[in-house]
Amino acid sequence: MQLQQLLEAMIAYMGGDARRIQHFIKVHALAQLIGRQEQLNERTQFILEAAALTHDIGIKNGEAKFGVGKCSGKTQELEGPPAAAELLAKLGFAPDVCERVCYLIGHHHTYTNIDGMDYQILVEADFLVNFYEDGMSKEAIQTACGRIFKTASGIRLCRQMFGI
Repeated sequence: MQLQQLLEAMIAYMGGDARRIQHFIKVHALAQLIGRQEQLNERTQFILEAAALTHDIGIKNGEAKFGVGKCSGKTQELEGPPAAAELLAKLGFAPDVCERVCYLIGHHHTYTNIDGMDYQILVEADFLVNFYEDGMSKEAIQTACGRIFKTASGIRLCRQMFGI
């Protein structure tokens, strides 16, 4: 129920930006799938899904500060956690869940020192969607998959989706 409320709140929050709404819905679907295939425990799966829904929440504030299209991954990592913390608290998410979700949002463009399956899967799901949305070449996808992906499910999905 909380994840459904979060999905609805994120659609409202990003209202008018259909491309970004579509993006986080796709990232959520893939994160949910990979998390289930990797048999995450219930708490980690819940955190992963909440983070997937909110991972790009910082774009709105970043673009308000720096201009449309001028919100780097690092800016998203800085602007996202405060916006997410406010939204998650309003929806009644537990403080420890909120803390981890905000940590994931604040690191989802950082690919070193990944500390947990929720973090790894969020990165993989975001990459899978970005590979397609950014029209990346098979060679670039293969390289990124080899360097970044660690879960058997994420690697398998990447190979199946992109024929590598």
